[in-house]
Amino acid sequence: MTDHPQPDATSTPASARRVLVLQGGGALGSYQAGAFQALCRNGFEPEWIAGISIGAVNAAIIAGNEAEKRVDRLKEFWEMVSAPVPWNPVLKGERSRAVFNETSAAIIATFGVPGFFTPRIPPAPLWPPGSAGSLSYYDTSPLRKTLERLVDFDRINDLKCRLSVGAVGVTSGNFRYFDNVEFRRQGKRIAPEHIMASGALPPGFPAIMIDGEYYWDGGVASNTPLDYVLDAETDRDVLIFQVDLFSARGPFPQTLLEAAEREKDIRYSSRTRMNTDKNREIHNARKAVWDLIGKLPEDLQNDPSVEYLRKAAKENTVTVVHLIYKSKNYETSS
Repeated sequence: MTDHPQPDATSTPASARRVLVLQGGGALGSYQAGAFQALCRNGFEPEWIAGISIGAVNAAIIAGNEAEKRVDRLKEFWEMVSAPVPWNPVLKGERSRAVFNETSAAIIATFGVPGFFTPRIPPAPLWPPGSAGSLSYYDTSPLRKTLERLVDFDRINDLKCRLSVGAVGVTSGNFRYFDNVEFRRQGKRIAPEHIMASGALPPGFPAIMIDGEYYWDGGVASNTPLDYVLDAETDRDVLIFQVDLFSARGPFPQTLLEAAEREKDIRYSSRTRMNTDKNREIHNARKAVWDLIGKLPEDLQNDPSVEYLRKAAKENTVTVVHLIYKSKNYETSS
C-alpha cells in the first residue's frame, strides 16, 4: 500500500478501482464537498464511496445522484445547513473571527440547523427517562426530509455506485456497515435511516432503530471507513482518495479554544494515521505471503495450510491519496 500514486508494471491508478473515503467531522464535511468538486474537475468518478457520520451524508448525496448533478446537490445541502448568522464580525483579525465563530456556534446550538436538526422542546432533561426525547438534545427529523429530497435511494439500491456507511450498535457496541451491495444479496434496501444512523452522534442526536437495534454515529468507534474498504477489496487494484478533516500538524495553541481544537485534531488524525499504518503493514504482509506462495514447490501448492494462506493473502495493489484539511487559526472546537 502506498501513500500516493506510483507506476506499476501491471496496473496504473487510472485502471484501478476508484474509491472515495469520507470520514466524520461535522461542519468540516463541507471541505469534502469542495474536495470532491476538485476531483470531478480532473475526471474522477468513484465506483465506491464509503462514509461515516457527516461523511455518510456526503457519500449518500454523491452516490444517490447522477454524475452531472452531484456537485450541485452537495452545494445545495451545504448552503442550506450553513445558515448565515444575521450579522458580520465588527472587529477584524483572527481573534475577533474566533469569538464570532463561537457566538455562531452558540446560536446554532440554541436554534438548530435548517434541514438538519431542531432543539427538543421541552429539553431532554424534562422528558421521562427512557423516552426518545430524553436521550438527545436535538430532533433529526428534518435530516430525513432533506435526504429524501436530495438523494435518489432507488439509484443507490440499483447499485449504480457502491455505497457503504458505518454505524455502531448502542447496546452491542459492535461496528456495522450498511452496504448496498451486501444489502442486495440479503434482499434489503438502503434508506434514509441508514444514513441518519451513521451520523447519530450522542448526546446531540438520537439513536436510530434499524432491524430491532439502535445505532449511533460510526465515529464513536472509528472515524474512517478505510479498514472496511481494504478488507472487502482483495482482487482488483484500488485507488483510494481519503479526505481527512483533521490535520496531525498544526501551530502551538494560544488560547483555551485553540487548545481544544488542537486536541481534537490530534485525537482524530492519530486514529486515521494508526489505521492507515496498520493497514499498510497488513497489506504488505499479505502481499509478501502471496509472493512466497508462488515460490513454493509444486508438491506444496495444494497443502491445506498453503490453501488457507492463499485465501488470506493479497495480490492487488492499493494506492491511498490523502486530501487533508488545514484549519485556520480562528477555527475552534465548536
